[in-house]
Amino acid sequence: MKNRKVDTIIIGAGASGLFFGTLSTSDYLIIDNNPKVGSKMLISGGGKCNITNGKVKPKNYLGNQKFVRNIIKRFDQHKLLSWLSEQGITLEMRKNNQYFCKTSAKDIVDRLKSGIDSKRLKLNTKVNSVEKKDDLFEIDTTSGYFYAKNLVVASGGLSFPKLGATSIGYDIATSFGHSINRLSAGLVGFTVQPEQFFFKELSGISTEVKIRVGEKEIEGALLFAHKGLSGPAVLDASLYWDKGKIEIDFLPDLNLSTIKNSKKKISNLLGIPSRLSKSFLVELEIEDRASNQLTSSEWKRIESLKTYIFSPAGTFGYSKAEVTKGGVDTDEIDGSNMMSRRVKNLYFMGEVLDVTGELGGYNFQWAFSSAFVCADAIK
Repeated sequence: MKNRKVDTIIIGAGASGLFFGTLSTSDYLIIDNNPKVGSKMLISGGGKCNITNGKVKPKNYLGNQKFVRNIIKRFDQHKLLSWLSEQGITLEMRKNNQYFCKTSAKDIVDRLKSGIDSKRLKLNTKVNSVEKKDDLFEIDTTSGYFYAKNLVVASGGLSFPKLGATSIGYDIATSFGHSINRLSAGLVGFTVQPEQFFFKELSGISTEVKIRVGEKEIEGALLFAHKGLSGPAVLDASLYWDKGKIEIDFLPDLNLSTIKNSKKKISNLLGIPSRLSKSFLVELEIEDRASNQLTSSEWKRIESLKTYIFSPAGTFGYSKAEVTKGGVDTDEIDGSNMMSRRVKNLYFMGEVLDVTGELGGYNFQWAFSSAFVCADAIK
């Protein structure tokens, strides 16, 4: 195995690493332990990759708001959409201003890869460790040693281990004295306590809800799953939940006073799927009958569906998580160039940082924005 020296080495061939390579004018090499590039992009959004959102604001992210704002501002969704259009990538906008590839995520991955000489890609290569000797980073890999003046860590998080996710980015950061803020699965479903095991019997049912986690309120679809709760609203709620209780309004668009005098069965008046309403009535010990026959005590129990409070047992874990919460502390990163404040010429970008976006294209936008800032600094 031969040693190789380049100006810049990027660890990670995901969205941020590939975009950096597309923009870079320096002598660089991208190293990844996967056999192909952009693995996460290819499966995202049902294979069509939710690449960005028409409305991107710092409040859509967990993390230092000033840090996020300064980086997004340098390369926002409008600039990304313009760049994609220039590359001939056709997108379509769906609900909540979400942009997807019209045909396939492969369109974007292929375009990013086409801007990178194959000699600049070192795939199927695991990074074992990194040291800095004098002014050069020494990267020990399964394909030999590589040396570079600049090292860019774009290795992503721990989510989707089946796609080759590892802790290498955090390991490198720690080895150079960086702080890693608590890591956990994000944009992921909730498992439930025994009291909510009846949720599992409702697997496959989807309903619109409002979820409150602390002071955060999320609206959207909730999906009952074999393991517990999933769906867009639940995934977003998982970003703001660590432990403790959450509150769900299962009847967000219903004013109960408007149905109290009806002669129709209560299960037909709640505005939720029939199997769900009947299951709730069983749990609330209410006979399914005309709503004008219900007692005040029964109405109070039905009202509890608007403020259903429970504590999730946990989450589905990294194997089902779309992102990793936590990461390299951004207080230790210079937001003007993505360089470490501790080690000269060491850079971090994308998911490895302690910045996590909500569902809807925000995380890929972050990957592209942070890569732009980093590539612009390394010329």
